Amino acid sequence: MRIIVDKAKCQGHARCWAQASDVFTLDDEGYILPGDIKVALGDEPLAARGARSCPERALEIDGTAAADW
Repeated sequence: MRIIVDKAKCQGHARCWAQASDVFTLDDEGYILPGDIKVALGDEPLAARGARSCPERALEIDGTAAADW
């Protein structure tokens, strides 16, 4: 699984990080760092919860297998 990041939509609420701080990395001002996130096995439930918590919908869940990308 991976999380597709649309940094332009991020407003710095940091809700994703609050749900899964091991998955999401923020800059010093609380904004998500650019670039898609490859989610490790076992972290998928937290990552999905974090992505869904974004009020701006800046994070999209891509559930395809890692071997597919």
